[in-house]
Amino acid sequence: MSDKRIEKLAKILVEHSADVQPGDRVLIEASIAAEPLVRALYAEILDHGGHPHLQLELPDQDEIFFRHASEAQLDFTPTFRKLAYDEFESRIRIHSETNTRALTNVDPAKQARRQKALAPILRSQMWRGAEKTFKWVTTLYPTEAYAEEAGMAYEDFKDFVFRACFADDQTPDPVAAWKAIADKQREIIKRIEGHDKIEVRGPNVDLTLSVKGRKFNNSHGRHNMPDGEIYTGPVEDSVNGWVRFTYPAITGGRVVEGVELTFKRGKVVDAKAQKNQQFLLEMLESDKGARYLGEFAIGTNFQIDRFIGHILFDEKIGGTFHMALGAGYPETGSLNKSIIHWDMICDLRQDAVILVDGELLYRNGDFVS
Repeated sequence: MSDKRIEKLAKILVEHSADVQPGDRVLIEASIAAEPLVRALYAEILDHGGHPHLQLELPDQDEIFFRHASEAQLDFTPTFRKLAYDEFESRIRIHSETNTRALTNVDPAKQARRQKALAPILRSQMWRGAEKTFKWVTTLYPTEAYAEEAGMAYEDFKDFVFRACFADDQTPDPVAAWKAIADKQREIIKRIEGHDKIEVRGPNVDLTLSVKGRKFNNSHGRHNMPDGEIYTGPVEDSVNGWVRFTYPAITGGRVVEGVELTFKRGKVVDAKAQKNQQFLLEMLESDKGARYLGEFAIGTNFQIDRFIGHILFDEKIGGTFHMALGAGYPETGSLNKSIIHWDMICDLRQDAVILVDGELLYRNGDFVS
């Protein structure tokens, strides 16, 4: 029996997120594990007059690649993906791993080298997205591997995913639900934009940064599904203080735990981790921009009430903030460039505040009136 929530999610992605119009060329990126959602998307895009193009991968394709790729192959930028990101009107990516730890033992130097080869694709995504000529969105198809990573029963995990996207049976009009979130977040952004100094204080953080002249994005399901955050690119040399991230920082199949960073004039001048510290230090040496922040964000999705080990969900947890080392989003005014964009999350639900030019904006996990 088919799961109607999959069809509902496909409709959200096509109508709300990617806003597919007649004639749009849409790249669908997924592993074959996401076949039910790919099928639903393929039909939905056709129904909206778009042209779906499938880029399907084997569930263990990255593992095979890093085991067999030569140096020349590590340095090769995928032809079709680059063309699609440069020319297509839209891209829908579906995270659909069947082994979340497949790359754990891959040499970090190989991963860094591969990221350099993929950097032109990331740049196209960010710059064309900022220019609104490329409607990209990323989502997740619930697999048993993700459920295991989250420490949840598979059926419970599916419920969690669809609820976070408002594709559950209890949400009659998911597009209206996302528009309501957009309205609420717009009012919060009005209280921040046009100001200068942000202070974040709590048991795990003591940071100051400037957002003078920067724009906050109202993230309500256009680029991520699920969504729920407001974010900007802080002034590059303005960040001072320290933060100890309360959740593991995960990238490229590596889990780095207990990350603590100290900033001075925007730059990470000290970095520690309880687990995989060497990988953290190597990533910080990726390029000049890797030690600077490209993003400062506050999570607002209270349907996401637990850490599951996937950044698409975890960075949206209501009551947290996150920062990304590396590339910033040009539409926010960020000038930071890097081959990495690595999000790290810190809980603010206890004894924590955010001040904007000295005025209280946020206390213990929620915005104050």
